[in-house]
Amino acid sequence: MTVELGMPTPATVAPRRKTRQLTLQHPTHPVKVGGDAPVSVQSMTTTVTADVNATLQQIAELTAAGCQVVRVAVPSQDDAEALPLIAKKSGIPVIADIHFQPKYVFAAIDAGCAGVRVNPGNIKKFDDKVGEIAKAAAATGTPIRIGVNAGSLDPRLLAKYGKATPEALVESALWEASLFEEHDFRDIKISVKHHDPVVMIKAYQQLASACDYPLHLGVTEAGPTFQGTIKSAVAFGALLSQGIGDTIRVSLSAPPIEEVRVGIQILESLNLKERGLEIVSCPSCGRAQVDVYTLAEQVTAGLEGLDVPLRVAVMGCVVNGPGEARDADLGVASGNGKGQIFVKGEVIKTVPEAQIVETLIEEAMRLAEGMAGDDDSASPVVTVG
Repeated sequence: MTVELGMPTPATVAPRRKTRQLTLQHPTHPVKVGGDAPVSVQSMTTTVTADVNATLQQIAELTAAGCQVVRVAVPSQDDAEALPLIAKKSGIPVIADIHFQPKYVFAAIDAGCAGVRVNPGNIKKFDDKVGEIAKAAAATGTPIRIGVNAGSLDPRLLAKYGKATPEALVESALWEASLFEEHDFRDIKISVKHHDPVVMIKAYQQLASACDYPLHLGVTEAGPTFQGTIKSAVAFGALLSQGIGDTIRVSLSAPPIEEVRVGIQILESLNLKERGLEIVSCPSCGRAQVDVYTLAEQVTAGLEGLDVPLRVAVMGCVVNGPGEARDADLGVASGNGKGQIFVKGEVIKTVPEAQIVETLIEEAMRLAEGMAGDDDSASPVVTVG
């Protein structure tokens, strides 16, 4: 019996919300946001933007990790003066992140940035500048993100609501959007970020029902890697499973490349992004007859950098092991000091426990080579357990 590699057509959790679509311009890698475009993954550099070489180096690292859009901070004139070269040399669209000084909005537009993020809660006399900003952005086709944050909410709304409630965040965002609309500018995306995932979810739900602008999802100040990953996964999963969200940024107190990895994994888990290498492994229990933890870690390390959609299963007992290994593109069912190696659902060999990792890596590389250049191949799956 022939068993095809790959997974069936992935199920989706919900239809995507219908939104306007905008384009973050770039000579070779423009990114569409909203409409029928895929959900994109963003991050933000941690370098001093004025240090052009360091900033471009970090952007290159983020791009290699799968980041599609990058944001850079512009708190000073030196940073603003660095934008033209960064925007020109970056391999992905660059968004200028503007706070406090409206003059840097115009500098970013003039520099050729793909977009500008503005924080209406802390830019001096921002509302008075909307007309000029709309005119400049429209002339260059530069989208504007209205980025409302719980920590920098307009004082007027804090006084009205007492704190950064979902209603306060949404009112701030829609008010600013209405000012741009008065100047016939609608190339807008919106974010309403909060550190509390529950408040954030409610805010985005309200916003999604009140407008058709594309939405950028984020849990602001989510925390260290573990805590921030959990918060972001919970919040993004809740919203994306309702079709809400067009681009995401996982905010972690960690190197930005970790934000990208987590964001990609969230999208892949919801079938909103084509899966790459997937390791399926069991959590281990008293039935396990091999060291599943070590096997899974060694297989993962050995396949790092493999960029084909392959599912590998590493299984450690006779209860679920054979079934999971058979369903994966490549898998092992382990026990009694040996492992049965499955490829395409068929047992191809049995090897001693000491040879399991080496054999899995060899077979994965062989499968990857066979998939190279085959555009019609389905995504393979490797399971570890």
